[in-house]
Amino acid sequence: MAHSSLTTSAPAAPPPPPRPDPTWRRRTATETRRSAVTLLAVPALVWYLLFLAGPLIAMFVISGLRWPGMLAHRSWAGWANYTTVLHDPLFWTAARNSAVQLAVVLPVLIVASFMVGYYLTLRPRGHRLLRVVLFTPALISASAKAMLAYGVLAPNGLLNGVLDSTGLHALTRSWLADEHTALGCIMAMDLWSGIGFTAVLFAARLGSIPREIYEAAELDGAGHWRRMWRIAYPVAKDYVGVTTMLQFLWIFFSSAQNVLLLTQGGPGNATTNLSFLVYNKAFVQSDLGYSQAAGVLLFAIGLLGMLVIRRVLRQTY
Repeated sequence: MAHSSLTTSAPAAPPPPPRPDPTWRRRTATETRRSAVTLLAVPALVWYLLFLAGPLIAMFVISGLRWPGMLAHRSWAGWANYTTVLHDPLFWTAARNSAVQLAVVLPVLIVASFMVGYYLTLRPRGHRLLRVVLFTPALISASAKAMLAYGVLAPNGLLNGVLDSTGLHALTRSWLADEHTALGCIMAMDLWSGIGFTAVLFAARLGSIPREIYEAAELDGAGHWRRMWRIAYPVAKDYVGVTTMLQFLWIFFSSAQNVLLLTQGGPGNATTNLSFLVYNKAFVQSDLGYSQAAGVLLFAIGLLGMLVIRRVLRQTY
């Protein structure tokens, strides 16, 4: 008898739920972290906009105003302040003094600081005390430094006393009141207060270079000079660039304090540089429009200088 077999097929199992895409999960986690970091950065961004970007915008606006004093009536002057600045012989005298100051102080300070920093990494006897001595000028206030400089450079100061006692009386002079030496005194003070501090910064960076590299170069016959400029400098070139930019900013924008405390821009205009000119026009002569127009030009020159330094001293490997 033929029989028919009844086969009952089992119901098909439901398809498994789709597994979450791991790429999507990582992307979501990354976006969450970025949102948290952005949220943490909001206070700093608000602070920056209020107290840094705000004054910068104000400088550009004021440079277009005719404003002869904080309490005086102000009116729109357009480009007149820039025309006045660019046709003012005092502006070009200040620009020349700033250029001389940068051309002398910046390369001498960076090269000397780098060499002293390299010397500190050799850990000579008493190197810890030497670091403290080198860093000490950075701990002295600007007014105290000016008093020290005045004590050395005054007509009856230490320098003239040494020249007198050594039979070099013909070389004595009023160093800060002589138009041929006053700017040199300002630059010497910049170097005195900047070399030690910058050398300690370089020593901290150069100290992270593995000693094995120096030892291998020494086995190949390289002396200290070659190790310093063929090994240490290329490795730390990017750091040298950053330090050079910081010192450039200090010399170009902040050296007015030494001029103000020691010479007031004189004798004549022998020590008037651009940063002192901006200060003097704003706070002494109450010509705010001229001051901020010069400040805008100073800002543009400073930005260009930063780009040049970054271009020349950027790391190439």
